[in-house]
Amino acid sequence: MSLNKYFIGIDIGGSKCTLTVSNKELKILHRIQFATHTERGPNYAINQILKIIDEFKIKIDFEKVKSIGISCGGPLNSKRGLVLSPPNLPGWDNIPIVEIINNKTDKPTFIQNDANACALAEWRYGAGIGTQNMIFLTFGTGLGAGLILNGQLYTGSNDNAGEVGHIRLDYEGPVGFNKTGSFEGFCSGSGIAKLAQIKAEEKLNKGEKISYCSSFEELHAISALQLSKLANMGDKDALEVFNLSAKKLGYGLSILIDILNPELIVIGSVYARNPHLFDVLSNEIISKEAIPASRSICSVVPAQLGDNVGDIASICVAIDGYLTHKKL
Repeated sequence: MSLNKYFIGIDIGGSKCTLTVSNKELKILHRIQFATHTERGPNYAINQILKIIDEFKIKIDFEKVKSIGISCGGPLNSKRGLVLSPPNLPGWDNIPIVEIINNKTDKPTFIQNDANACALAEWRYGAGIGTQNMIFLTFGTGLGAGLILNGQLYTGSNDNAGEVGHIRLDYEGPVGFNKTGSFEGFCSGSGIAKLAQIKAEEKLNKGEKISYCSSFEELHAISALQLSKLANMGDKDALEVFNLSAKKLGYGLSILIDILNPELIVIGSVYARNPHLFDVLSNEIISKEAIPASRSICSVVPAQLGDNVGDIASICVAIDGYLTHKKL
């Protein structure tokens, strides 16, 4: 693919939206970001996106744009191009965003949820380069997965493949993905905070002290970031929380390894910033729980693309859609 082919990525988030123009080698030509202002409804953000596209039409040779990719939190319908009421985008109910962008640009436009988009990014340009079977786990506010199987993105029958956060790992524990003791409940930023709150409340009720919370009034302020800082300083109470999350991560990964037989699992966000807080205990569990032949060929690594992953992910949706479209 030559350098004179351009791609536009649109990353739609609950707090901000970013539009990026790039070539296939990810040389960023233009990047514009604005606050989503969800309280103003979807029309505000959509109109801003359309205005920025008009700016791009002036700044670049728009004939060279081969496709447009949209990364957005789910649920959505990638085949029909609909955004279906994501929790972080109130009011975005059955929004035909692909049709809207396509009508504006007359360019092939594709959409994927953010976990799938990040999986494409890490697969093409990050930790997963050269793999055929890779799982990407978000491990951010929630826990979702993007699946690269047999060298292509797998989304399932109705875009629900990869919702691994819903797997129940225990009948007690933090609530994640509307389920007590779920994979997301134990292995996400919000889940770690909830797990710490549960432990703090138990100790406070017994009149005991805990390092990261001195009163019931402080329970709501506990965060995964705060806990990770303490754990990295060797704080016993914070490490206890991360140790439990690490063990549950091991059980969850063992299930994925047994079912999907990947050669690589790439994990982002909380894990990517603190792999040393998870690896020892999670690997011990995987070694005990996973099928040995599958475990032996599977590596678990931190995501590589860091804070730029949103921009790269939306561009990768455009590139993947373009390449797939060319084959049809």
